[in-house]
Amino acid sequence: MPTKLMMIFVGFDLVFAICGGLLVGFSLMAEQNMRATPTVNNVAQNLLLDQCPLTAGVVNSIFVFVTFLLSLPALFLPHNRGWLRAQGWLVVFCATFTLGLGLSVWVGTLQTRRGLSVIWGRESPLVQSLLQQKFNCCGYFNSTTPPFVQDSTCINSLVAAQKGGCIGQFSSFASRYLDIIFTAAFGIVGIDVILVLCVAMVLKYRQEQERYRHIDEKNGLGGL
Repeated sequence: MPTKLMMIFVGFDLVFAICGGLLVGFSLMAEQNMRATPTVNNVAQNLLLDQCPLTAGVVNSIFVFVTFLLSLPALFLPHNRGWLRAQGWLVVFCATFTLGLGLSVWVGTLQTRRGLSVIWGRESPLVQSLLQQKFNCCGYFNSTTPPFVQDSTCINSLVAAQKGGCIGQFSSFASRYLDIIFTAAFGIVGIDVILVLCVAMVLKYRQEQERYRHIDEKNGLGGL
C-alpha cells in the first residue's frame, strides 16, 4: 500500500505535468492569437504577447514532459533511487528555466513606458488607431508626440488634444497584463520547488529502507 509520502509525491508530480501543459497551451494559443487580424479587443494583448518568450515557453514545457516521463520508472521501481535523482536534477533545471522566463517578463515591466514607446512607434497607423480606440486617447505621449492617427476616436486636433495621449492607459494595462504572466511563472516555480523537496524526501525514505534491509539481511531475516 502506498505511503502518504508517495501519494503526496505522485500528486505534485501530476501537478508538475499539468503546469507543463499550461505552459505549452498558453504559448501556442498566444502565437495563434498574434496571427489573427488585429481588432480593438486583441490589439493590446497581442502587442504585449509578442514581447514574451513564447518559443522558450514551448521548449520549457518539453523539458517538463520529459522530466515527468522519467519520473514514471521511479514510481514503478520502489527500491530504485537513480531515476529519482535524475528527476530531481531535471526538475531543478525546469524550475530555473521557468524562473528565467518569469524574470525576463518582470524585467520588461520595469521599463514599461520606454518599451511601449518603441512598440508604438514601429506599428502601422491601423494598429495605432486601434489602440487609440481601445484606450480612448490620441497619440502616445500626447496628440502631437508622436502625431495622432485621425479616426473615429480622434476626429480632429482639438478633440485629440482634449483626450490626451495613450501612455498612461496603455502602460497601466500592460503592467496588469504582464503581472499576471510573470506571477503565473513564479507560481509554477513554486510547484517545482515543492516537487524537488518531495523527491528529496522520497530519496531519504528509500535510503533508510535500503539500510534497514541490509540490517535485516545481516541478522538473517532475508531482507524482510
